[in-house]
Amino acid sequence: MMSYVSESRNQKQRLLLIDGHSMAYRAFFALPAENFTTAAGQHTNAIYGFATMLISLLKEEKPTHVAVAFDVSRKTFRTEIFPEYKANRAKTPDEFRSQMSYLHELVAGFGITQFEIEGFEADDIIATITKRAESEGLEVLICTGDRDSFQLVTDHTTVLYPKRGVSELARMDPSAVLEKYGMTPQQYPDFAALRGDPSDNLPSIPGVGEKTAAKWVVEYGSLDRLLAEAEKVSGKVGQALRENLESVRRNRELTQLIHSAPIDFSIESLAWNGVAVENLTSLFEKLEFRTLKDRIKAIAVTPAQPANQPSGSELSLFSTEIESSVLTPDEISERISRHQGAIALSFEVQGEKLHRYAVAFRPEEVHLVHSSEMGDWAFDASIPKIAHDAKALSRINGLQGIAFDTELAAYLINPGSRTLYRDWETDRKSTRLNSSHLKLSRMPSSA
Repeated sequence: MMSYVSESRNQKQRLLLIDGHSMAYRAFFALPAENFTTAAGQHTNAIYGFATMLISLLKEEKPTHVAVAFDVSRKTFRTEIFPEYKANRAKTPDEFRSQMSYLHELVAGFGITQFEIEGFEADDIIATITKRAESEGLEVLICTGDRDSFQLVTDHTTVLYPKRGVSELARMDPSAVLEKYGMTPQQYPDFAALRGDPSDNLPSIPGVGEKTAAKWVVEYGSLDRLLAEAEKVSGKVGQALRENLESVRRNRELTQLIHSAPIDFSIESLAWNGVAVENLTSLFEKLEFRTLKDRIKAIAVTPAQPANQPSGSELSLFSTEIESSVLTPDEISERISRHQGAIALSFEVQGEKLHRYAVAFRPEEVHLVHSSEMGDWAFDASIPKIAHDAKALSRINGLQGIAFDTELAAYLINPGSRTLYRDWETDRKSTRLNSSHLKLSRMPSSA
């Protein structure tokens, strides 16, 4: 149970936005990794902590819309401006990195939309969605451990900031920001630029701490006015300010969150009605989360209230889209002979015999073959092929030309796991071969 107290709520639409990396990382360090490990050796502390936090937030805040934003990498437009941005941070522990794919699967299992954009941080995504939601009259709650988010606080937007781990959250509304820092949320980025931020490797002004930075912002009203009148600031701190004007200006540019990140969404697409328990059962069993099964019942949907999840047909090994495009072995061979570039394969094996398979030429062109027969293309190493557990098919029929194996890729992004997942039904959400999930465009250029 979260230790903050929610006020009584009306039925106004409420959007909950969560900084996925920020909160998962805090959960990782809040819970001892050695106490959260599966029998197969997979660490689960970040996932477990994030899941318990998410359940409590959904139960207590009762949002009508939910989204989670993730960082892609540390390389963003900010590192182009200042290459040393966040360069002081330690390498992400493998024990945390191994949990990321499961974290994405967890969020999807809750029926929650998730975003990540190359070149932008999760905070920029959150800022963009927040401004859209406010313009459409929604109340916004932002759960993040990044203080830069305080600049987003308004009468309609509150930041839930972790005070300890992910179980104790401070409710930062305009009055809370004013009480803690003596300034408005709109002034916070000016304050942060003067203060610097060791966690982001943003330099501070020598001799200038938080008290002096806050005093200047309040006295001058804005950073622009302070810098314009920097000559009037007396003493050693005034001299230090004048010697670091460019650094302060750069800090201000870097702390400003982007309100127009390139994401395509509608507020309605973020609507959330509850979680379908069956969507999480398999994942919880895999991660050996026995107690969470009962906890999610409090936010579960009723049969008459379906969650925002793919239907059962979409979660099958071969989707309805593929079933509707069936070819014979000769027809698929003929198409492959005319195709330039990589193809992707999905297959079903019964015993030690190929039962049927599917071939994708592009994300929107996928064909199913109800046969164990493959043409000469299967043994032509010059035709690059993408597959999951290609070794199994190669062992049965001598498949050649494997350029990318998603099972091996899954292992590489989960280095903490000691097993490779070979069961299509278990991993169908990440490996199913249909037009909306197969990304041939991500094929390595060397293939």
